[in-house]
Amino acid sequence: MSESFPRGLLLIGGTAIASLAVILAGQPLLQQLQLKLTPELDGTTLWNQYRWSSDPGQRRQAALLLSTTVNDASTRQRLLAGQGWGHSPLAAVTLQRQAQTAEQRQASEAAQGLWRDLLQRFPDSAASADARYHLSATNPALQRELRRRQPTHPAALDSAVRDGEALHLARWAPRHPGAAALLRRACNAPLSAATANERQWLARGLAELGDGPAALRCLNGQPPQPITALALARALLQGDAQQQRTAEAMLVQLSQIQSTPAQGSQEIDIPLAAAELLSAPLKPDTALLEAIPKAVRNRSADVAAAEVRLGRRRDGAAVLSRWPQHPASWQLQWDLAREALLKRQWRQAEDWLGRIPSDQLPEPLAARQQFWLGLAIAKQGRPQAAADIWKRLLAEHPPGFYTWRAEHRLKGTPLPALDTATSSAPELAPWQPLQSGDQEVDELWRLGLVKTALETWQSRHPQPPTAKEGVVEGRLRLANGDSWNGLERLWRASLRLVSDDCSTRTLVHRSQQPQTFLDHLSTAGQEASVRRELLQAIAKQESRFSPGVASPVGAIGLMQLMPETAAELAGAPLSEAELQEPSANARLGARYLSQLLRQWQGNAWLAIASYNAGPGAAGRWRNEELTRDPELWVERIPYPETRLYTKKVLGNLWAYLKPADQGCTRSEALRPPGD
Repeated sequence: MSESFPRGLLLIGGTAIASLAVILAGQPLLQQLQLKLTPELDGTTLWNQYRWSSDPGQRRQAALLLSTTVNDASTRQRLLAGQGWGHSPLAAVTLQRQAQTAEQRQASEAAQGLWRDLLQRFPDSAASADARYHLSATNPALQRELRRRQPTHPAALDSAVRDGEALHLARWAPRHPGAAALLRRACNAPLSAATANERQWLARGLAELGDGPAALRCLNGQPPQPITALALARALLQGDAQQQRTAEAMLVQLSQIQSTPAQGSQEIDIPLAAAELLSAPLKPDTALLEAIPKAVRNRSADVAAAEVRLGRRRDGAAVLSRWPQHPASWQLQWDLAREALLKRQWRQAEDWLGRIPSDQLPEPLAARQQFWLGLAIAKQGRPQAAADIWKRLLAEHPPGFYTWRAEHRLKGTPLPALDTATSSAPELAPWQPLQSGDQEVDELWRLGLVKTALETWQSRHPQPPTAKEGVVEGRLRLANGDSWNGLERLWRASLRLVSDDCSTRTLVHRSQQPQTFLDHLSTAGQEASVRRELLQAIAKQESRFSPGVASPVGAIGLMQLMPETAAELAGAPLSEAELQEPSANARLGARYLSQLLRQWQGNAWLAIASYNAGPGAAGRWRNEELTRDPELWVERIPYPETRLYTKKVLGNLWAYLKPADQGCTRSEALRPPGD
């Protein structure tokens, strides 16, 4: 008898014993084997699933989740070994991670074999983009195939940068790192008939980057196509007076073309878009509005709202009634109500604030409307009605500027002392499903594969995102460390997303309060005796937690310090690189805030306004209204940027001080949208 017999017998016997043990363990163990794996599970639970689950798919999921927590490439290789079986999208992702791990281990031959296997077995998978990118070094045809089949995948965009394919970048992603220089270089090439249409793409790309003059030069005298002209005008409106006049002339021409996309079409309605831009200023040029064809004016909510603001039409209520779901109406409602509030015309303010119900507004605008409606009613001597509105505001909305002011009006709730190192324990948000509507992206998110999830999402969503898509993309970008674009996507989405679902509001709110650079900000707060939450509130508004950004006027880093101010605080000049270092920047920013808080005896309104506009300007705005009605005081700040800044920072501060689910019952707040 061979030696293999007893080993086989032992194996069969061991399997039977193990099966019996599972049966005897009962329902709790069976439930554990059915456990839905997510990043919030501890390593021991995941390891048990990886080793002992009877479901091979569950073991693969556990291996992938564990691989995201392991830095050692050899350990990650052992975890993923043998997990690339079958036809599931996760098999493609497993091969991708195996190939990446092999490259990290400098096992180039093994990596090449894995990339070839991935491309052969899963040519349509988003993961195959990486395979094409890496294999194109020896097979240039794969570069063209990659950009043709997966044009918006980051691998395709990186390939375009590497190969100098400016046209691809102009068409699909002009903001991709490295694209701007290539677009400008391509525009400097000699013009020929063969490249005339390409120059439209290049000019459009530069316009999307905000460089209107370069975009105009790129056309080299060619008339811009309507979609190019719209992008050009949008960029030129941000330039000097001459550029603005050029943009306005282009927009008037665009408003006069014949272009009315079919209902439900994704094509841009060029005349309406041009009318929107011409109507955007608080006080638009009446001559420009009159130049817009009557047929376009009659169907434009933006023009109608602009004419009401200019006093050219008196039917503001009719405009709000006709377009209650249009952003132009939301802004018009606030403009009219704010004008009445500043004049203390409480009855008129109440009337305007009630013209669009709060459940037809995005959450931030609904919170603003409810607070001011309550205040207008309270000023008319109806305190109980005002209290009922403010209580509903607190019950329905997550913490922010207007919930703080409502709570203060109801209970006298002050801010805690800000000139102290005492801070509350940071609230770490629980893991939440992505709910993107894309099953594969959702599964990648659930398994902690956030980079692959974002790349897969980008490869399938090349168009500007809807509000719901903006929430998904914002969360994906934040999870990948891109807080600059992630927070911007989330904020824009929150201003367009109309939903009565409390869990959705809480999810969007939680996502906008990341606990980023916590150690740096906590240390800085302790050294300068400033609450960490105030530093978080400032950093979020100043830089969106992006230490590498610089403002147009030269402010640098996490807390956006001007070099002169930073040098004064540090006692010596600092280089740009030193100011971009998060720890140093946070310490100097905290030191400056400490000075402002001392100067204003702890008054948060003045200290925060001073951080943006300077203490000299803030000092000129002091008056009795700051004590009596500070909400009206901040609305009277003559600098629009500082006015918004002060409210945003105070809202951020309150959000970091309070539990995110304050406006909902905890069970509802933590329930994923759609469950």
